[in-house]
Amino acid sequence: MRYATPNEAAHLSDLALRSKAHWGYSREFLNRCINELTYQSDQIEDARFDFVVAERNGEIAGFYALEKISANAFELEALFVEPEYIGSGVGRRLIQHALSIVAARSGTVLSIQGDPNAERFYLAAGAKLVGSRESESVPGRFLPLFEITI
Repeated sequence: MRYATPNEAAHLSDLALRSKAHWGYSREFLNRCINELTYQSDQIEDARFDFVVAERNGEIAGFYALEKISANAFELEALFVEPEYIGSGVGRRLIQHALSIVAARSGTVLSIQGDPNAERFYLAAGAKLVGSRESESVPGRFLPLFEITI
């Protein structure tokens, strides 16, 4: 695990789209998600965010982005794994790392707006389903909203 560098923004954006595509979404749907899944170098540098990558064999296998919302509340803005590593434990390591960062910063809650395909993953990580939130990319599509209490 290591922090992402600003020059990796395009690579992380591409990884996010590949990971999303793994679930069989159409090209049209993915095109609607591009803005939401595009990360900028200034976002990686922003003190409100932590962008952390997991590496395997010297290559990025996945990443997460954590945003500090308030003194004790954080939101998981992104967690994506290269399709070849989905199911290999990379995602579990990423979420555990994110939770350790939240705890180290005296956070008490981690909010997660997840893809419906990731519901089992987040529940297995200790999250509770607390509602839903409308997608920023697809109006009228509601995504599950989870919370993990630290």
